[in-house]
Amino acid sequence: MNSLRRPTGWLSQLTLTDDNGETVGGVIDHRLTRRALINEFRRGRIRREQLCDAHPDLVRAAKNFGDATSVKCPICVQDNVALVTYVFGPRLPSHGRCITKPHELEEFRQLAQHTEQHRADELLTSQSSPITYTAYVVECCRSCRWHHLLRSLPMATAPKPEIKSTRHRSRR
Repeated sequence: MNSLRRPTGWLSQLTLTDDNGETVGGVIDHRLTRRALINEFRRGRIRREQLCDAHPDLVRAAKNFGDATSVKCPICVQDNVALVTYVFGPRLPSHGRCITKPHELEEFRQLAQHTEQHRADELLTSQSSPITYTAYVVECCRSCRWHHLLRSLPMATAPKPEIKSTRHRSRR
C-alpha cells in the first residue's frame, strides 16, 4: 500500500490535485482571504455580527449534509466547522445544487462529462460557449453561523473544439 497516495474520501474529491498529484487547472483557493478576515476580526476591526451571518439554508445544510471536520471555528472556537459543497451551472437551479452524499459528486461529474461530450459536436458547428459546472466548497460553523468560501473548482468543461486552419501551406 502506497502511504503517499491520497485517501479517497468525501474531502479528497475536492482537492487542488488529481489522483496523480498533478495540479488541477481553474481551482481558486480562498485561504489567504480567509486568514486576512480572521486577522481583522481578532484585531477588533470587524464585528462578530458582520462575520457570523450565514443564511439559514446554509446552516441547515451544514447540520444535515455537511462534511464534519476537525477544524475548530476560528470565530467562536466552540464547534468544528462543516464543509458544504454546492454545484452551479446550466440546467441547475439558480441557487445551485447542494451535494448531500459523497457519491453524488462523482455521479454529477460523470453526468456533466456525458452531457458535455454530447454537446461537443454542437460546439463544432455553433458559436456557443462550452458548458461549465463549478463546485464551491463553503465552511460553516453550525453554532455561531460563521461561513467562508474555501475554494471553487471546475467540475467538468466541454472540450474545446479544434479549429482547423483553412490556410494551405505553400509547397517548397
